Amino acid sequence: MCGIAGFLEIGALAPEESRAELRRMASVLAHRGPDDEGIWLDAAAGIGLAHRRLSILDLSPLGHQPMVSSSGRSVVSFNGEIYNHAELRAELIACGHAFRGGSDTEVLLAACEQWGVCGALERCRGMFALSLWNTADRTLYLARDRFGEKPLYYALENRRLIFGSELKALREHHAFRAEVSRDALALYLRRGYIPSPHSIYRGVRKVRPGCLIAVTSDGHTLSIREQEYWRPSTIAARTDAAGLGLEEVHRALEEAIRLQMVADVPVGAFLSGGIDSSLVVSLMQRASARPVKTFSIGFAEREFDEAPHARAIARHLGTDHTELTVTPRDALAVIPHLAEVYDEPFADPSQIPTMLLCRLARRHVTVSLSGDGGDELFGGYWRYFEVHQRWSRLRRVPRALRRGAAQLISLAPMGALDLAGHPARLVGVRNGRAIADHLQRRAAQWRAGTLPEYYHLVGSFWPSPGELVPGAHEPHDAASRPEDWPARASDIAHMMYVDTRLYMPDDVLVKVDRAAMAVALETRVPLLDHRVAEAAWRIPLEVHLRDGRGKWVLRQLLERYVPRTLFERPKMGFGVPIGRWLRHELADWAGDLIAPARLKREGYFAPALIERCWRQHRAGAANWPTQLWIVLMFQAWLEASSQARRPESQAESRPYTLRAAR
Repeated sequence: MCGIAGFLEIGALAPEESRAELRRMASVLAHRGPDDEGIWLDAAAGIGLAHRRLSILDLSPLGHQPMVSSSGRSVVSFNGEIYNHAELRAELIACGHAFRGGSDTEVLLAACEQWGVCGALERCRGMFALSLWNTADRTLYLARDRFGEKPLYYALENRRLIFGSELKALREHHAFRAEVSRDALALYLRRGYIPSPHSIYRGVRKVRPGCLIAVTSDGHTLSIREQEYWRPSTIAARTDAAGLGLEEVHRALEEAIRLQMVADVPVGAFLSGGIDSSLVVSLMQRASARPVKTFSIGFAEREFDEAPHARAIARHLGTDHTELTVTPRDALAVIPHLAEVYDEPFADPSQIPTMLLCRLARRHVTVSLSGDGGDELFGGYWRYFEVHQRWSRLRRVPRALRRGAAQLISLAPMGALDLAGHPARLVGVRNGRAIADHLQRRAAQWRAGTLPEYYHLVGSFWPSPGELVPGAHEPHDAASRPEDWPARASDIAHMMYVDTRLYMPDDVLVKVDRAAMAVALETRVPLLDHRVAEAAWRIPLEVHLRDGRGKWVLRQLLERYVPRTLFERPKMGFGVPIGRWLRHELADWAGDLIAPARLKREGYFAPALIERCWRQHRAGAANWPTQLWIVLMFQAWLEASSQARRPESQAESRPYTLRAAR
């Protein structure tokens, strides 16, 4: 696992200044790669690549990056792992290639020269973000793995492109302009994260999962061509025999885990005691000659504590288990570091225990496997059933009637809904204002005409973010863009698809990547091996969702290794008591960040609604933990990135838009 950065400019570069700039861009990514640093510069061609290395395979200098191919035609700065590099190496040797070392990076370079960049990526099983310069056609290629496990940002102007694993690398370039995108901020308020290809900065984009970007020059401007080399599908051809599909998933997952356990450093696994991580650890232990090192976090608050379940699974499988009981003091101590670690506004509160878990694992191993991906690929989220049932009832009410009711509740903007609160107070109901706010949030969902529209609104924490961010024009994402939806998918298949394209890469995988890389821990996700995913998609959806529950396939496989009594329990998630903390331990910190005068001075938010939600929450009149946490994480990020100032121009006077990649 590594950090990459670099730039491409039209015209010759000043060598000494460019080398210094590359070193600065690499140095801020040292947490992603503490073992080695490298830069490569072709000043005449206007290209520079930087690299920070976390040594996992071939710990010798032969794995140093940026790496030049044996032919000299290609140079790569690569972050990630190609798990099937041994298989590809053998195939490439048969094609006449020779290798100097044992790294997967050298194999990737040879593969790109043999089959082209797109052809090589299609053959790779791995997680990665890469930058590759082709000296022959003077093209810079940027790419991410199929599901987006590894990040890659870029900023393009007419004559210059800057890129890096994290935004902090881009900020080190002298030409970078750190201007907050109000459009992306509105999208963030809806989701709690910023979906690809958007970023918090105007003019900066993320390379989308499964995409390859080619950057070329005509001598005057740089242009981008984007190619999607892989795309998930929830409507892949299904096998008729559930039993055959079950065995196919089992074989694919066994192989993925075997490949992902290969490393020249210690390897372990996260173990929550849930179905996904327990199955991954079971197969790891089956493939290992010694006890697998496993790690879990426990909490003093019983409603959040999964540690006893993980302990029971570890005892049954015979792993070398390490457990940490987290106190509120431990968890609260993480919060001041979140903005720096995540580098972009990010508001999934489970980022806190995730950071603590990664710190724990890093004391013992350099690589840790996780069970992420099972819910999206195998139908594990309870919300799929709940949303399906609610929509089935709601759709029976004529849409015109639903929209009329929603319009009545929304007679005034969210910040001025006194009318909706009066009826509750008139009949003596306490907290009428809070009830009105909750009612309006639910009423926004009534406008939906289809399940995809409904799921988009159900997944919105602030349903009308444009009212909170003056001047914003909220972009579409995979949940709100009809052209991105799969044709003829069932309700639950649609939700699984949207989560695979949106929630998983931009929330779940971001959460783990940044927390792990902050302590130089490589995480691997066997369930996201594309052959495992494709095997899952070939099984009929009704098989995944048997008996009113999801993940039937994974449950059946896990029962081969662990008694059902140890894992059949309600899903807990990886939560923390943010709502209580905001009323007590975090009250002063939060109150300062979202003080109305401060919000007004900074100019990004209209403060009235935020102030009212904060007042209700503090008084216990309503619960707004997630909504407030989203605002607080932006405010903390703004402070940490030295952006706590009034925008240079009045945002209300013009829209903020991102440059489209074409």
